[in-house]
Amino acid sequence: MATVLKKTDVAIVGFGWVGAIMAKELTEAGLNVVALERGPMRDTWPDGAYPQVIDELTYNIRRKLFQDLSKSTVTIRHNTSQQAVPYRQLAAFLPGTGVGGAGLHWSGVHFRVDPIELRMRSHYEERYGKNFIPQDMIIQDFGVTYDELEPFFDKAEKVFGTSGTAWSIKGKVVGKGRGGNAFAPDRSDDFPLPAQKNTWSAQLFEKAALEVGYHPYNLPSANTSDSYTNPYGAQMGPCNFCGFCSGYACYMYSKASPNVNILPALRQEKRFELRTNANVLKVNLTDDKSRATGVTYVDGQGREMEQPADLVIIGAFQFHNVHLMLLSGIGKPYNPETGEGVVGRNFAYQNMTTIKAIFDKDTYTNPFIGAGGNGVGVDDFNADNFDHGAAGFVGGSPFWVNQAGTKPISGFPVPPGTPAWGSKWKAAVADTYTHHLSMDAHGAHQSYRQNYLDLDPNYKNVFGQPLLRMTFDWQENDIKMAQFMFDKMAPIAKAMKPKYILGSPKNANSHFDTTTYQTTHMNGGAVMGEDPKTSAVNRYLQSWDVHNVFVIGASAFPQGLGYNPTGTVAALAYWSAKAIREQYLKNPGSLVQA
Repeated sequence: MATVLKKTDVAIVGFGWVGAIMAKELTEAGLNVVALERGPMRDTWPDGAYPQVIDELTYNIRRKLFQDLSKSTVTIRHNTSQQAVPYRQLAAFLPGTGVGGAGLHWSGVHFRVDPIELRMRSHYEERYGKNFIPQDMIIQDFGVTYDELEPFFDKAEKVFGTSGTAWSIKGKVVGKGRGGNAFAPDRSDDFPLPAQKNTWSAQLFEKAALEVGYHPYNLPSANTSDSYTNPYGAQMGPCNFCGFCSGYACYMYSKASPNVNILPALRQEKRFELRTNANVLKVNLTDDKSRATGVTYVDGQGREMEQPADLVIIGAFQFHNVHLMLLSGIGKPYNPETGEGVVGRNFAYQNMTTIKAIFDKDTYTNPFIGAGGNGVGVDDFNADNFDHGAAGFVGGSPFWVNQAGTKPISGFPVPPGTPAWGSKWKAAVADTYTHHLSMDAHGAHQSYRQNYLDLDPNYKNVFGQPLLRMTFDWQENDIKMAQFMFDKMAPIAKAMKPKYILGSPKNANSHFDTTTYQTTHMNGGAVMGEDPKTSAVNRYLQSWDVHNVFVIGASAFPQGLGYNPTGTVAALAYWSAKAIREQYLKNPGSLVQA
């Protein structure tokens, strides 16, 4: 029997970027907020304290900040003819756990979104015709435009302390010849901080990209180029390029995180309470399932607790948002055979293609130097910046060198033909470690009818609940994109005149591989939109079925983006918070009529 606690105005599930943003916004609105984080308390001290945080074995190899897959995970299969098996070793993607979530261990690449990707289906049908989109591809519009989200992108950048170079501000070009992105949408204001200095690898990439006729720009980075105080009074120090970003808490207070940029302000707020080691099992609903009454969770001592609340924000990692909706009976589960249902629909990932270049001993790239969000990119083949009609596939990809710091255990590219161990391997490592770089095509992955999420009928988590099942594999469109992008990125590598170029794109025999890291950019499953038949939440991230439940995160993306998702997730959180504050609280109910 669950212990029933005192009612609160708002219960927030998860305390990463979404949880922190929503807690700050809703306490400012005068509401009492309880945030429930399944993992332990984490902060710069002690989790990011120097020198112990500079420890690849603990953080990147033994995965200190990541989810314990022995307690709960997902099961994975390529198609419905297979039985899914549990993902028990962290490799392909790395969900975080603890206060800050993925926002503590992320790298700091902080993009907005290309406006076209917010109205993906409409744009492709207008430019290329309805028959251009493959029949099994179920991409759709977000239901919100870039112009509507722009003020919230701006707000998020100011909270994060983002470093970058604007191309145009209020219609005036300011970044030409200074590292601005000629393909970037217009902005209402400049970045809070100028772009970081570029590593030698990024400078080589920039020079080579110019030589082949592309348009290089400085990546927007939530790693500070200078000291900074954000609108909440949180202080940040300048990044020192230590190379320990992704997978680590930042000991310099230079990488934006919920822990550094928002939590200090929330600690001063009497209306806010953060409970750690609180695993939320379900959202409790009225008998007719029209309204949430709160959540049930298990605390750190194994006790079942019921937290009543007037408003529930599901703001965890993408997988967990979808899982909780399915466990709670919010929304109709997706059926891939009929195409009906919405929860679990439009699952998408990231379509990565990588090229490594190894130079002779006279060219030093010093890969141990790095910052998680720092680098140089090109957008000539991102979004719809080129003719897809001739290319024959949907979606685009930025290219970039993002030198985040190559570590001594896992960062050893070696020339072709090198043995996997022994004296020759050691000699090759010594010859190449400080003379290599890596570049990525960060492809926008599309959603397909056959890629989806549901509850697994065979495996359960530590609480006896069905695991989330992921049915996913690469499709023909993904392979075409990977091959095209490889061919367009390879000239940059060749222009650098390296000794070796390593890499190959996906081919017809490629399948999703759980053993190799790709990204942790999981999308969809509880997507936003304007039609309740094809979306789980409306344009304000409010459940179509349960009006006092808002589901916020990359779970709302109808398909993947070319850029990293965090900037768009943050903007959507601020967008949703404004709708709650200015519309929902005045008149609780559905903000959009179906």
